[in-house]
Amino acid sequence: MNHERKYPFFSACGLNCGLCPRYYTDGNSKCPGCGGKYFSEKHCSCSILPCIQRKGLEYCYLCSEFPCKKYDKWERDSFITHQNMMKDFEKAKNIGIKAYKKELDEKINILKYLLANYNDGRRKSFFCIAVNLLGLNDIKCVLIQLKKETKSVDLTMKEKSLIAVRMFEEIAAEKNILLKLRK
Repeated sequence: MNHERKYPFFSACGLNCGLCPRYYTDGNSKCPGCGGKYFSEKHCSCSILPCIQRKGLEYCYLCSEFPCKKYDKWERDSFITHQNMMKDFEKAKNIGIKAYKKELDEKINILKYLLANYNDGRRKSFFCIAVNLLGLNDIKCVLIQLKKETKSVDLTMKEKSLIAVRMFEEIAAEKNILLKLRK
């Protein structure tokens, strides 16, 4: 299977690959996103892509058999959280895949900003999870407040990172969302 998808950031199975820490890793463990270049070498056990390709579909939610038994296995998370897979598929279905991709692209850009400006070298996974699980409006609110609170040039990256983590954890607590992978 060497089929490359046009948009590897939203996987065929419903994961937001553009919000995964492995997508932002340098070296051999870097993931190209769903159906990205060299995907099959990194994820040779993926049973989803061959299945939807056989059916001529782009995403599982478009299948008449969705959700199938393949979705029973995702009770725990891997590098990326699987908690919003069904919710994200439902959103893509309701607002349309083009609008969903636009929202995901916006989240990806925010994540890149957070990683460049607030990651002390230990927060990549945390920011990926936070941006993945929280709604776009909540993330934008945190970002606005975060920029105000960290405006001082005297703050170290570690201090800025701790402020960012605190803010994301506070908004997540209000929404009853735990910003951790399920192990």
